Amino acid sequence: MRTPLLVRRGAAAALTPLVAAVVLTGCASSSDNSRSGQPSSTSSASGPGERTSIGNVTTVASGLDAPWSIAFDGDVALISERDSGRIVELKAGGLSREVGKIEGVAPMGEGGLLGIAVHDDHLYAYYTAEEENRLERFELNGEPGSLSLGEPQTLLDGIPSAGNHNGGRIAFGPDGMLYVTVGDAGNRSAAQDRGSLAGTILRLTPDGDVPADNPFDSSPVYSYGHRNPQGLAWDEDGTMYSTEFGQDTWDELNVIEPGRNYGWPTVEGIAQDGRFTNPVQQWNPADASPSGMAIAGGSIWIANLRGERLREVPLGDTSSSTEYLSGERGRLRDVAVAPDGSLWVLTNNTDGRGDPDPGDDRVLRIEP
Repeated sequence: MRTPLLVRRGAAAALTPLVAAVVLTGCASSSDNSRSGQPSSTSSASGPGERTSIGNVTTVASGLDAPWSIAFDGDVALISERDSGRIVELKAGGLSREVGKIEGVAPMGEGGLLGIAVHDDHLYAYYTAEEENRLERFELNGEPGSLSLGEPQTLLDGIPSAGNHNGGRIAFGPDGMLYVTVGDAGNRSAAQDRGSLAGTILRLTPDGDVPADNPFDSSPVYSYGHRNPQGLAWDEDGTMYSTEFGQDTWDELNVIEPGRNYGWPTVEGIAQDGRFTNPVQQWNPADASPSGMAIAGGSIWIANLRGERLREVPLGDTSSSTEYLSGERGRLRDVAVAPDGSLWVLTNNTDGRGDPDPGDDRVLRIEP
């Protein structure tokens, strides 16, 4: 069994589960500078859609190349790089080293090496190949600081791919099943075709089989009618949430239920149409482009690309939100809860759509 290496910055050796990791007191952070050279917190009264201060923000690592996803193997952070196809691990002091390079990654537009997840000493990876998206599994070998990848095992191939709308987030749910977001790959009508994998969220066993209790017989499809779902997270009650890129009108936060149709391309955002399941919150794409997400401390935390902000949605009122770091760190791709309870956030300014500062891209750590 591998001995975990604790990657930790700041004074706290053990933090309480987050609500504690974000303190809404209006106190500005002085530990790390924002993109503008100013402290990385703004302050105002907290409320729906308003901006307020967030806790202490530090840089854990820098110099990453279009990072896409964070996954923790014990206390060790693993990060995927979209265009290089690399998996890197973060060592003490924020240094990174290459764990391995995923063969067959064919970056194009929004495609490349996308989501990763860790389960039972294996790394799962979703990536864009020449003519498809693929889901593979690798044994994680070695000790922290010298991890390596075993041979790939293909769990699912033939997933529709394109220069955009590839989905790509993967995560294990509280039921032990693997969930996979798949975009419509530019084929809008396919999202309403239950025989297609495009525009869906999939549910698989850890070995890539179709669970017997999936909503559609012998199908990995768990929900459909999605345009480009991005984030996945579950609350303590097992409720599943997903973020989704809209087109021109509304980005979405959805509660995902088995067999439900989320409306794309017939509807976008909240609609008065009983055939489809409405989002619990929607945003103008200029203020959002919601990507990775995490749940901690009674709130949903959402990284936003075009909107360049971290958004908090309280589980007690999913129609409201509070914004942090707005315009201060550029594009935000992913957010994860670290083993110590802090939030780790991936910037994404080197993905071809951002305005990178020297040292981008970074892993940010948010603590009280």
